[in-house]
Amino acid sequence: MRAVVQRVKNAKVEVDDNEIGAIDSGLLVFLGIGDEDKMDDIDYLIDKIVNLRIFEDENGKMNLSAVDLGKDIMVVSQFTLYGDCRQGKRPNFLNAAPPDKAERLYDVFIDKINKYDLKIETGEFKAMMDVDLVNDGPVTLLIDSKKAF
Repeated sequence: MRAVVQRVKNAKVEVDDNEIGAIDSGLLVFLGIGDEDKMDDIDYLIDKIVNLRIFEDENGKMNLSAVDLGKDIMVVSQFTLYGDCRQGKRPNFLNAAPPDKAERLYDVFIDKINKYDLKIETGEFKAMMDVDLVNDGPVTLLIDSKKAF
């Protein structure tokens, strides 16, 4: 399971020109689900994301997490995080989970992250989405549950 985590001042997601989710200051998480992913990957990634110390403390040091500060989190599914561009000009998605498996794991991810006392918003699985964000910093991190990077 892979995530691109961005610290944002705000973010919103629209489907067919209708806003389906919006957050203020917090984290925007683009979530990719791989064919080999299981429940352990979900638990690892959620723990890492909500406790990632990327918000500044009173001394200006990145030392606080979304949980510490009660920050909002938006999760948007993005299978293209498993695009392999090492050969040729067209990415292949052979390592991405098939849609039915990905949706099941995405739903579990959302259920589990909702157990935190934070505002959680989502995109719409398999929809063409417009994501609007203001990156704060910018701070953008890559996390892989298999620790590939």
